[in-house]
Amino acid sequence: MTLLVPNIEATVQFGGQLASELFQGSVVALIGELGAGKTLLVRSIASALGVANDRLVTSPTFVLVQEYMGRWPVFHFDAYRLRSPSEFFDLGIEEYYDAGGVCLIEWADRVEPCLPRDYLRIRLDVLGESSRRITLQGFGEPYVRLVAKLASASALS
Repeated sequence: MTLLVPNIEATVQFGGQLASELFQGSVVALIGELGAGKTLLVRSIASALGVANDRLVTSPTFVLVQEYMGRWPVFHFDAYRLRSPSEFFDLGIEEYYDAGGVCLIEWADRVEPCLPRDYLRIRLDVLGESSRRITLQGFGEPYVRLVAKLASASALS
C-alpha cells in the first residue's frame, strides 16, 4: 500500500489512523532518510495511543530507546547509531517485543535481522518540503490484515 501525503498535517492524521489499528505487541519498522518524518510519525502514533505529552517524543538517537506510557507502553527505538544488529539485540529487544506494548523502530533497515517474523514495515520517501510517499508492507497475517484495513479506509476517505 502506498499513500501520498501532501503535508505534515496529513502525516499526523495518518499516524492517528495507523495507531487505531495497532494492537498490543505491534512492531512497526520505520525506514527513510534523515528528515523523512519518521519521528513525526512516531509522535503522532504515540499521541493517538494516549501518550499525554507528545512533545516528549523525540528521536532517541543518543539513548537508543525511549519508553512512553499511553493506552499501552510505547517503546521508541532509534538504530541510527548502532554499528551492528547484535547491538540492537543486546538492548533486550525480544523482551520489548513480548512486553505487551507497541515497538516503533526508526532506521529498522539497519537491524533487520533482529525484527520479529511478523511486523509492519513503513518506508517514508521525501517528495517535497513536507510531502511524503508512505509505503506500508505487512509481514505476517496480522499485519497483512492491518495494511488491507488501512487501504480500504483510505480508499473511502
